[in-house]
Amino acid sequence: MNYGNNHLHEIRAVARTFVAERDWGQFHTPKNLSSALSVEAAELLEHFQWLKTGTQEELGADKLTQVRHEMADVLVYLVLLADQLDVDLGAAVEEKMALNRAKYPADKVRGDARKYHEYPPD
Repeated sequence: MNYGNNHLHEIRAVARTFVAERDWGQFHTPKNLSSALSVEAAELLEHFQWLKTGTQEELGADKLTQVRHEMADVLVYLVLLADQLDVDLGAAVEEKMALNRAKYPADKVRGDARKYHEYPPD
């Protein structure tokens, strides 16, 4: 299964161009990109702080636009980090989903949000 690698390649190309035009590649070490990713994820979370559910209706149009922009920042930093580490994000998703399926069999966990180690043994 292919999880949108073509779109990720397009995003990577746009991000690479943006970075190159500004000569920012020198700052884009894996550590710095990981830090930036964490900061942007926190900025995304900030929009949901104190909301009951964070639905579109609760956010409103202006806040939803801000959330969308933070989501884009998170994605761009993740794609740039994957680029620096030569990680195929589509393959990584496939691999991780296989691990998750084994940890969380649908017939055992359906409708239950506990962590895998909290389920009784078979």
